[in-house]
Amino acid sequence: MGHLDHATFGWLTPVLSYAMACIGAALGLRCTVRGLGTTGSSRRNWLITAASAIGTGIWTMHFVAMLGFGVSGTEIRYDVPLTILSLLVAMAVVCGGVFAVGYSRDRGRALLLGGLTTGLGVASMHYLGMAAVRLHGDVTYDPALVALSVVIAVIAATAALWAALNIKSPIAVTVASLVMGGAVSSMHYTAMWAVRVEVAPSGEVLPGATAMQFIFPLAVGLGSYLFLTSAFVALSPTTGEREASASAQRPVDNAVAH
Repeated sequence: MGHLDHATFGWLTPVLSYAMACIGAALGLRCTVRGLGTTGSSRRNWLITAASAIGTGIWTMHFVAMLGFGVSGTEIRYDVPLTILSLLVAMAVVCGGVFAVGYSRDRGRALLLGGLTTGLGVASMHYLGMAAVRLHGDVTYDPALVALSVVIAVIAATAALWAALNIKSPIAVTVASLVMGGAVSSMHYTAMWAVRVEVAPSGEVLPGATAMQFIFPLAVGLGSYLFLTSAFVALSPTTGEREASASAQRPVDNAVAH
């Protein structure tokens, strides 16, 4: 049985991965709030941005945490197509959940179905990402911890969608994003504690890319996307601010016209 280390860089990867999950959650909540306050193509675009932010945050959290994952007695590589597929799954399932609550007339039913679907999708993303791991040995899982991780994923997803529907103020969004980041991190590490590795030492070269060759650059790129999109959302005026600006401009235009 190989010794598993979930934090080979100390607290760096757990803290950084938690920060990525929180940033993705905060951005997703803010975009959802913006989207629910609009209609038509504007709503659709805000909800797509929200889904991409939450999905990117969850995926980046997972693989930043995986940068600190090591197993004694074997190197670790990642299957590139499977890893990218796990990112697409994260985006797709979160998009489905966000659109369910964004467009459904029965918000309660949409919340339950969206939370269940999104949670199962997030869990699928995690285990698909784990299926991309290549090492010298056999990987098995503790069924009870796997089931617990799926339950946590569903609860976290449902809480995220509920927050998107009910939380409006920036302070409340910040608190909710911190809680959601903690829930997503809890799901990840619960799932990782379920992992068991029976190492079979071998001199064969493992297929795939190392974490630093592939995961690290991709995580940095997605993290940059989150930061840049956060800046754009923070700087773009809300519907209320645009209406206030238009109201303030109207008397000036009337005065000029006269």
